[in-house]
Amino acid sequence: MPVEQITEAQILEFVGRYIWPLVRIGGMFMAMPLIGSRVMPARIRMALTFTLAVIVSPLLPPMPKVELLSLTMMSVTVQQLLIGVAMGFSLQVFMQIFILAGQVIAGKLGLGFAAMNDPSTGVSVPVISQFYSITVTLLFFAVDAHLVAIEALVASFYTIPIATTGLDRQALLMVVGLGSWMFSSATIIALPLLTALLVVNLAFGVMSRAAPQMNVFAVGFPITLVFGLFLMWVSLVSFLPNFNTFMDEALQFLQNLVQNP
Repeated sequence: MPVEQITEAQILEFVGRYIWPLVRIGGMFMAMPLIGSRVMPARIRMALTFTLAVIVSPLLPPMPKVELLSLTMMSVTVQQLLIGVAMGFSLQVFMQIFILAGQVIAGKLGLGFAAMNDPSTGVSVPVISQFYSITVTLLFFAVDAHLVAIEALVASFYTIPIATTGLDRQALLMVVGLGSWMFSSATIIALPLLTALLVVNLAFGVMSRAAPQMNVFAVGFPITLVFGLFLMWVSLVSFLPNFNTFMDEALQFLQNLVQNP
């Protein structure tokens, strides 16, 4: 009974149909929040990547045919990894907005030393940043934002087909510009609380001038801390509107990133 031989054309078709979508999907899952964090076991992340690649691959347009183990194949693979990482990184920057705002607030409250290990990143962050991080993560999955991100990922295979070319210079500049968006958005979240604490510090300054014998540092720290935590509780009213605004901006950026150049 003759044994059917596997031809090079069949290998090329398999590589183009499954491997390259797997690389792009894996790049996004590696960089996006929670799924790409340390709390998610690598086996589960690989299983999700493989499952989504198997489901999506039959629906994709024709793949380019390149030689195996060539520079062209390596170039295509790197481009797919770069696209996936850029998409996941944009969502990661969205999460860092609230962590950065928590760090600024904690520093103003004097809680910068009260840090704990963040299991998602493996670094020490203030407790307020950890509180914001957990809240945003729960809201992120509660509003099905991860499904919108996966939908944008699947759509990217049509707007940015698998080829030797990937993200252009304008798209890379958009990714770099996320840094300014992160700092400005974190300032918007922390600014009301910082302004209120500035008024409190001015009041203690006036008190220190009116009663020099009073130890401002001993009295001011607990009062500032209690007042700051109270303001945080009051400011939670605007937390959800801020989350919706920045989430819409992040998803809009994700869609603009994968538009056809």
